[in-house]
Amino acid sequence: MTPLPRRALISVYDKTGVVELARRLAGIGFQILSTGGTAEALRRDGIEVTDVSRHTGQPEILGGRVKTLHPRIHGGLLGDPSEPAHRADMERTGIDPIGLAVVNLYPFRSVAAKANAPLADLIEMIDIGGPAMIRSAAKNHAAVGVVVDPADYGVVAEEIARTGGLAEATRRRLAAKAFAHTAAYDADIRDTLQRRFAAAGGPAAPGAATAGAEPGAFPATLRLEFERKQALRYGENPHQRGALYVAPGAGDGTVARARQIQGKELSYNNLLDLDAAWRLAREFSAPAAILVKHNNPCGAACAPDLAAAFETARRCDPVSAFGGILAFNREVDAAAAAAATGIFLECLIAPSVAAAARPILAAKAGLRVLETGPFPAAADAAFDVRSISGGLLAQDGDTGEADVLHCRVVTRRAPTVEERGALAFAWRVAKHVKSNAIVLARDEHTVGIGAGQMSRVDSVRLAITKAQEPVRGTALASDAFFPFRDGLDEAARAGVTAVVQPGGSVRDEEIVAAADEHGMAMLVTGMRHFRH
Repeated sequence: MTPLPRRALISVYDKTGVVELARRLAGIGFQILSTGGTAEALRRDGIEVTDVSRHTGQPEILGGRVKTLHPRIHGGLLGDPSEPAHRADMERTGIDPIGLAVVNLYPFRSVAAKANAPLADLIEMIDIGGPAMIRSAAKNHAAVGVVVDPADYGVVAEEIARTGGLAEATRRRLAAKAFAHTAAYDADIRDTLQRRFAAAGGPAAPGAATAGAEPGAFPATLRLEFERKQALRYGENPHQRGALYVAPGAGDGTVARARQIQGKELSYNNLLDLDAAWRLAREFSAPAAILVKHNNPCGAACAPDLAAAFETARRCDPVSAFGGILAFNREVDAAAAAAATGIFLECLIAPSVAAAARPILAAKAGLRVLETGPFPAAADAAFDVRSISGGLLAQDGDTGEADVLHCRVVTRRAPTVEERGALAFAWRVAKHVKSNAIVLARDEHTVGIGAGQMSRVDSVRLAITKAQEPVRGTALASDAFFPFRDGLDEAARAGVTAVVQPGGSVRDEEIVAAADEHGMAMLVTGMRHFRH
């Protein structure tokens, strides 16, 4: 192992752990070069520091925008000791080699995340010297160690202290991490400024379609940056690999950032079902329980408390609920925990779990329990993406809402107040059921769910067949229009009295006539909720 030159350049915005790292490096004979606030923090702790401006002989200029962009810095980072010409140039110009660069960048992402952050503030958070130093050190990783993550400080310091340098594998790992760090940083800047400039009516990016200048338009090039949180036991099936990645900036109220507080390791399918249940649970303001199996709701209910909501949701389809996924939209109390542990469930997810509920859930050692934290106030802003052979499909999230309580009545009979409430509940659930989707509801709970059928009439029949309580008097929601009257006829024979659907079929008149013939009330939303 080739020893590292005993000179470290430390320039960080996030000062987590940097004092301890510098102290350890100084203790094994490193000269510490540093800038501004980092140098001040190290000196306050009694660590001897050489200012970069003293090292370069060039004072900071332009309010600190130029301080490390100097040949004595970049020559020290880029000089390859195995190249005779490099050594000669460095000796001729008085450039000392730098063995370790510890650098992290201005917090552009956190400033960009603030609502209405001034553009001038964003511009000042565009780091210039930091990425340049990282890239120089990472390019020359054969001779230089580059550290961008405080989590690596301890490992790096220990290896240098033990061996005098860094193994080739370590330097390569750190360099790859450094390039990933600057790539993500530049992507944040690019995406944020494109959105800001487009919203301000600026010109489209070079090569972009005209639509690229419109606020909210899809970018001409879509680059996705996600951080791997954990490897999964396997993917959808045991012969497939799987991993969970987290979107930049994802925080509380998301499944990807949820904290698992008990239970076995999560599977790929667990996470898909947890997300389906969590998304539907977010739809309701009243205490709600959602049961999901194979990515489809098999029971949903609102009630005065979570325990009652769970029992009501379970009754919709108790066979499918067995081994399912449960989501609550409130903190899980002891009564809800006792109700939920009355059957076998794979997973439970909720914003939080009360202290009194934890030992009750812990009695079910195999039950995976996750806390998301508070639901976010706004809908997810990121695109929904799906992979296809050779590419990706991207779309906005389905955040559209129709006010069912005030939708247009197209039949002779208007729904009663009770029917409108049941229709509104069924419509919210139908949005989260795989197409073709039919949901039967009464009051604020599902009675029967028909999901994923190739024909709408079969979804109606399935919802009726699966119902565990009388269908007569229920309300029906359809995620898309009825192409023929057969679905209405089946529903009417079972006793359905009210329907909500988007409308838009070439046979709408025939569908409305069928509803009138059966004495049904029908509302039209004008909004479809396909879910494939």
